[in-house]
Amino acid sequence: MAGPAFRAAAVRVRTPATSANLGPGFDALGLSLGLYDDVVVRVADSGLHIDIAGEGADTLPRDESHLLVRSMRAAFELLGGQPRGLEIVCANRIPHGRGLGSSSAAISAGIVAARAVTIGGEQKLDDTALLELATEIEGHPDNVAACLLGGFTLAWMDTGTARAIRMDPADSIVPVVFVPGKPVLTETARGLLPRTVPHVDAAANAGRAALLVEALTRRPELLLAATEDRLHQEYRAPAMPESVALVNRLRADGVPAVVSGAGPTVLALVEDAAAEKVAALAGEGWAANRLTLDAAGTCVLPLAG
Repeated sequence: MAGPAFRAAAVRVRTPATSANLGPGFDALGLSLGLYDDVVVRVADSGLHIDIAGEGADTLPRDESHLLVRSMRAAFELLGGQPRGLEIVCANRIPHGRGLGSSSAAISAGIVAARAVTIGGEQKLDDTALLELATEIEGHPDNVAACLLGGFTLAWMDTGTARAIRMDPADSIVPVVFVPGKPVLTETARGLLPRTVPHVDAAANAGRAALLVEALTRRPELLLAATEDRLHQEYRAPAMPESVALVNRLRADGVPAVVSGAGPTVLALVEDAAAEKVAALAGEGWAANRLTLDAAGTCVLPLAG
C-alpha cells in the first residue's frame, strides 16, 4: 500500500502556553494563555534538520529525541507513514520547566504540524484523535486539552480514552504569571504528592472545582473562593517554597492565585483594572507578565506575519 503524500510547501503552527489544575482542578482543568511557540515545518528530500531560537536554544536536542520530533513521528505513523526528511524551525517563547505547558506545546505543535503537511491529514486524524494521541504522549490530558482547544477546558479519561470540553472564560479575566528563575521538574513535584488524602479535603476540592467553572466563565468575583486547593499545592511546597509562599501572600491580599501546573510559576486571575498592581506585588526573583487569554489553541497560520 502506498504511503501518504506530503505538501511541498512549509507549514507554520502556533501553539499556546497553558496552566493546568488552576487550584482545585487537579489533572482536570486547564487554561490556554496568550504566550506562544511557533514552529515551521517542511518535508525535505532526506535527513532531519532542526533550528531552535529562544527558550531551550542552548539545551534542547536537535535530533530524533526532541519531543516535537517524537510527536511528529507518532502522528505520521497514524497518518500512514514517515516523510523522507524534515526541516524544522522552532521559535520558543514558553519557559521550560516552569509549569506553563512547554511539553504540551511541543507535543501539540508536532502532531498538528504532521497532520498539516500530510495531504488529507484532517480526514485521517481528526481533532478527537489528536487529543487521544497528545494525551498518550504526555501521560495526562489537562494541559494538552487546553493547548489544542484553547480557552478553558475540562478534561478526563473515559475507559482509557481522553475526552475534553472547551468553555469560554469571561472576557474580563486577565492572567498574570510570576515566573521564577529556576525550574522544577514535573516528576519532582508529582513525587511529593501522597497516595491518599483526607476525605474532607477531597470533598472540599470537588466543590471548589465545580465552583471554578462558574467563576471562570460567568462570575469572576467568585475566583478567590473557587481557586482554593487542598490536594496538591501545600504538599509540593518543599520543592517550591517561594512559589507557595507567594500564592499564600497574594491570596491573603484577596488575589486569586495558584501554582501553575506543577510549578514553580504562580498564576493570578484578576480583573483588568487590577492587573498592573498585582504584577508589581511579587518582588525580586520573579518575572511578572500580564498575558491574555488564548481562544484559538494550536492552529496553522500563514507563513508570513
